[in-house]
Amino acid sequence: MNNQEQENQTKETTEPLPADSSISGIENFRREVKTYVLRIGRMTAAQEKSYNELSAAWCIPYENKKLNFVDIFGNTNPIVIEIGFGMGDATAELAEANPNVNYLGIEVHKPGVGKLLGEIKRRNLTNLYIIEHDALEVLEDMIGDNSVNGFHIFFPDPWPKKRHHKRRMVQRPRTNLMAQKLAPGGYLYFVTDWKEYAEFALDELNQTEFLKNKYEGFAEPQKWRSQTKFERKGLDADREITEIYFEKQ
Repeated sequence: MNNQEQENQTKETTEPLPADSSISGIENFRREVKTYVLRIGRMTAAQEKSYNELSAAWCIPYENKKLNFVDIFGNTNPIVIEIGFGMGDATAELAEANPNVNYLGIEVHKPGVGKLLGEIKRRNLTNLYIIEHDALEVLEDMIGDNSVNGFHIFFPDPWPKKRHHKRRMVQRPRTNLMAQKLAPGGYLYFVTDWKEYAEFALDELNQTEFLKNKYEGFAEPQKWRSQTKFERKGLDADREITEIYFEKQ
C-alpha cells in the first residue's frame, strides 16, 4: 500500500517494537507490527470484473509453502518482487518493457489488485503474477533464501509520525529478511518522496548485513524505472524524489 492510500483507513494499532531485531525476531515483529492498514474503498466496476474473472489465473494464493518460480513462470528468468504496487500502472509498464524478467507483485489493496489484473490482460503479459497478502508473511513463508534478483519498494507509506516509525517497511529486521531472500548480486531499490524516510532507510540499509550501497549515498535515478502515479503527486506537491540502491554481496 502506498503513502497516499492512508485516507479512510481502518484504525491503527500501536504495539511496541520487539527487543530482538535480528532475523530470528522477524516472526514476532511481523505479527505484532503491520506495515499497512487496510483501506476502506470500493472497487470500480472494471476493477471488480477483472478481479473476479482473472484472479484465479494470475493471483497466487498465500500458503506456508515455498514457491517454485520455474513452475509458476515456466522459465529460469530473473525474479523481481515489488512490495506494495499500489494501482500497478508502473508495475505493468516494467513487465511489458522487460519480457525476460519475471515479476511478482505483493499488495493488500484489492482495487489495486483488480486494476493490475486488468493491465495484465490488456497488455497480454505472461511474466507478472500477484500475491494479495501481507508482504512480510509472503517473504518469510513463500520465498526461498537466495532466490530473488531484485526488490522494488516504490513510494511506500512513510509513516511520518515518530511513534509509527516501527511500521516502516525499510528498516531492520525487515531489511535483514530481504537480504536473506536476495540472491548474490541481487538488488534492493527503494524510492520515496519523503526525505526523512529516505535518510532513515539509508541508515538502516547501511547497517544491514550482506547489503552494500552501489552509490556513496543516495542513488542516481534509474532510467529504466517507470514513473508512478504517487511520484507524480509528490512532484506536483514539490516534494523531492529520493532513490536508494543496494546490492547483495
